[in-house]
Amino acid sequence: MSIETTVFTFKISVPFEEWAAVYDSEENIQMNKERGIICLYKGVKKDDPTSVILIEQGEEGKSIAMFEDPAVKPLIEGAGHIYDSTVISSYF
Repeated sequence: MSIETTVFTFKISVPFEEWAAVYDSEENIQMNKERGIICLYKGVKKDDPTSVILIEQGEEGKSIAMFEDPAVKPLIEGAGHIYDSTVISSYF
């Protein structure tokens, strides 16, 4: 399979540090590891503390499949990620 870089941009309802703490939790790290997904970058927009970018890399379709997994959606939303605000772009 091809390696895909997936860029997620979205809004958060909590401070970036709070969202990032959940993303960096052992549970999330393990989920990503099991799926072969690595985080290349995560950051908050300089002039908008509610706008986040997350860049992940893994086998084609893995990041998007995890994001769209109904079992994972409550974890995503529970971290303060406004699910419906997400824009996804993929690159090879």
